[in-house]
Amino acid sequence: MIYQRTIKAPISVIGVGLHSGCRVSLTLLPAKVDQGISFVRTDLPERPQIKCHPFLINDTRLSSTLVDENQVRVGTIEHLMSAFACFGIDNIVVELSAQETPIMDGSSNSFLYLLEQAEIVEQSAKKKYIRIKQEIEVRDDKDNKWVKFTPFEGYKVKIITDFGGHPVFKKEYSTFEADFAKHSYIEEISRARTFGFMYEVEYMRKNGLALGGNLNNAIVLDEESVLNEGGLRFPDEFVRHKILDAIGDLYIIGHQIIGAFEGYRSGHAINNQLLRKLLNHPESWEFVTFNDSEDVPSSFHYIK
Repeated sequence: MIYQRTIKAPISVIGVGLHSGCRVSLTLLPAKVDQGISFVRTDLPERPQIKCHPFLINDTRLSSTLVDENQVRVGTIEHLMSAFACFGIDNIVVELSAQETPIMDGSSNSFLYLLEQAEIVEQSAKKKYIRIKQEIEVRDDKDNKWVKFTPFEGYKVKIITDFGGHPVFKKEYSTFEADFAKHSYIEEISRARTFGFMYEVEYMRKNGLALGGNLNNAIVLDEESVLNEGGLRFPDEFVRHKILDAIGDLYIIGHQIIGAFEGYRSGHAINNQLLRKLLNHPESWEFVTFNDSEDVPSSFHYIK
C-alpha cells in the first residue's frame, strides 16, 4: 500500500522574505493524516492557520500568496510547495513569523535539505493522487499565454518561455520538458533560481515587492547580461526555474498529479486559474490510490 507522508521531527530555519524584506523564521512540523498542508502565522495574536487550497490564492503578483477571509496573508509559497511536491509530502504544518516564506537562495534546494534533515516518514492512511482524465486548458489571448493538463500515465512538466529580445535569453534555451520518470527534480530543477531585471526594481519596490531581493537570492539581469558573480547554474536556468515554480503552484492542490502539464509563457496567475478550472470540472479528474508500489507510475518512485 502507498501511504501518506509527513516529517518525523520539527525543523526550523531563518531567512528573509523576498518581497517584504522581513526577517522570517520558518518551522516545519509533522501533521496528522488527511490534514493536508497548512500555514500558521505565529507573529499574529491568534496564530491564524490557513490550509493550502487553490481558491485561497488571491495575490499572484510575482509569487503565489494565500489570503484568507480575514485578509491574513502567507506569501511566496511556490518554492516551498515545489519541495513538498518533490518528496510527496501530504501532511505538514508550516509556521511563519512573518507574512511570507524565506526566499533562501531563490531556489527550492534549501527546503529539500530541511525536509531531508527532518526525515520523511510514511503514515497510516492511503496516499491519494489526482489523475487527469480529460484535457483541460486555460488561455489568456490578451497576454498570449496558455496552460493545460492532459492525461498521461506519469508526471511531466513542459514550459515554453518567450522573454523577447534580451541577449541572455537564447532561443535554444527557451523550452524544457521534465518527465520525472527520466529526469531528477533534485539534480535538474531544484537549484534553478528566481530572476528579475534591474529596470523593474524601482517599480516593484514602489509597489511593496522585491524589498528583500539581492544577488544572493535571485538572478539579476541588466540590459545585456547576468550580474551575479559566477553567472548561471544551467545555461537554461530561467526555464528550469519556471518549471520549479509551476510544480509548486500545481502542488497547491494538495496532491501529486498523474498527468502532463504544459505551459506557454505561464505564470502564477494562470497556473492557479488552471487548478480552479480543474476543480470546477470534476469529470476531468479522479482520486486514485495504490496498494502496490509497482502499480505507481515510475515518475513517483521518489528521489533520484
